[in-house]
Amino acid sequence: MSGILVALIGMVVFALGYRYYSKFVAEKIYRLDPNYVTPAHRYNDGVDFVPTNKFVLWGHHFTSVAGAAPILGPAIAVYWGWLPAFLWVILGTVFAAGVHDFGTLALSVRNKGQSVGTIADKLVGNRAKILFLFIILILVLMVNAVFAWVISNLFINYPASVLPVFIQIPLAIWIGHAAYKRNMKMLIPSLIALAVMYITAIFASRNEFLQINLVQYMGGEDGSGLFGLGAVSTAFLIWIVILMVYVYIASTLPVWKLLQPRDFINSHQLVVGMAILYLGLLFLNPEMTAPLVNENPDRNWLPLLFITVACGAISGFHGLVSSGTTSKQLDKETDARFVGYFGAVGEGILALVSIIAVATFFANTDAFMATYSSFTQANAIGLGTFVEGAAQLAEGIAIPADIATTIVSIIVVSFAATTLDTSVRLMRYIIAELGMEYNVPAITKKHVATSIAVVSSAALVLIPEGPNGFGSGGYLIWPLFGTANQLLAGISLMLIAIWLKRLGRNYAVALIPMIFLMFMTLYAMFQQVIFEWSWFGSNSNTLLFVLGAIIFVFAVWIALTAFSALTKKYDEPLDKDN
Repeated sequence: MSGILVALIGMVVFALGYRYYSKFVAEKIYRLDPNYVTPAHRYNDGVDFVPTNKFVLWGHHFTSVAGAAPILGPAIAVYWGWLPAFLWVILGTVFAAGVHDFGTLALSVRNKGQSVGTIADKLVGNRAKILFLFIILILVLMVNAVFAWVISNLFINYPASVLPVFIQIPLAIWIGHAAYKRNMKMLIPSLIALAVMYITAIFASRNEFLQINLVQYMGGEDGSGLFGLGAVSTAFLIWIVILMVYVYIASTLPVWKLLQPRDFINSHQLVVGMAILYLGLLFLNPEMTAPLVNENPDRNWLPLLFITVACGAISGFHGLVSSGTTSKQLDKETDARFVGYFGAVGEGILALVSIIAVATFFANTDAFMATYSSFTQANAIGLGTFVEGAAQLAEGIAIPADIATTIVSIIVVSFAATTLDTSVRLMRYIIAELGMEYNVPAITKKHVATSIAVVSSAALVLIPEGPNGFGSGGYLIWPLFGTANQLLAGISLMLIAIWLKRLGRNYAVALIPMIFLMFMTLYAMFQQVIFEWSWFGSNSNTLLFVLGAIIFVFAVWIALTAFSALTKKYDEPLDKDN
């Protein structure tokens, strides 16, 4: 089948979903009020609560939730054939992700900009809140480790991408200052910044002097590196340290200084990147050489497909961003439909092009099956295959291969870095909330909480040793990240359903995807914890077993508590703000 036809079908479904389904949910279910005073106005502090133009906020929100996950997940899931991955991406986006992202944003706005973890206290009870906060804490810790691992490996494998990515930081700071201190519009400066990044990428692709290749600085792949770690491991360690210093600073600065303007640049980068890839698809008109369905996989697609695609269809992390940072910046409540639901659609579009880039990259089906020979192999090569496949599409509009590869890697790194520092900021909020809950005032302080987040994230990604040797923590916990992420989405949908029920509204839009998601993810987690990560299994892994078992027990506990709340009859309605 033609890759263009697959893209066209997906785009039509996304457009119909936003045009009709999101409008129905906004008007009939969430009942958005244009006159409601949002937390951004009510608690405006110029740091976290900042009223923001909906297009700028969409850029921040989308690039925060996009990261590398909606690229990596679908690129791996194509292992079972492109059709199952395609169907779950488009249907999951329209009927699950859109409702979830939009719903957690609306729910948070109606609850003083609080996170879903805190809101669980109001809707379900204090015990559920604590359990939920611990699940979220473990999830964002894994997000930090996974994305730090992804960025560091991309910097090592594509050194021409380093300078353009770092040039974006001072440009974003300049744009933020100009926009919020001098009332300058952000559009033109953001486009100029993007042009500077891509011009730098062109020069860096052709000039080794501009490539920051730490492996070569350490004597090449055979070099001894620092402390006898080897050149590659030393380069990885240095990049992790640099990233942790960066996210510490980025996550403690006011959102307008770096977070918003950089995300606005990245939102344009998304548009440019998607335009390049889809135009390349149009001109090349490649065939989907990956099989429609893999008839002989070494791992059953049910339920593993749904947690592998992960953020490409629905993600609990999106609810953390919606309720953790985005809700504090929403100018008007009616903007929630555009920012929340359309943000989910943007994620679906990115996942769609990931599927097409991988499924059209190989010369024929035999070549695909030889490369995607097992599920483990698909996990190892998925991201690299996307970068190469997307670069091949970019060549369709006459972009040279080396430049195309650099630009694609810049896009992936930029999104991953945005998610990383947003996640660290969210982790700081959660640590502070737990500090208040357990009366530990020291960890409620911004820099103390951020230090805990950064140090624990670095430890998780650096300490474990796995199939890739030193610093493979991010690689090891990817399967657990996908499962925990989907569980969190299911629990968030349950909170939305409880909220809607207590308001006397139709809660089926949240309940139906919640039941499906909870069943699939609990089934997958039980299967993995008991049969794959258990000390009694053949692939014993203590880290995955311990973290997986904790999350599984917490998730079942909170699901049962929330189900009890869902079936309970309430004598008192929610307060007037709801």
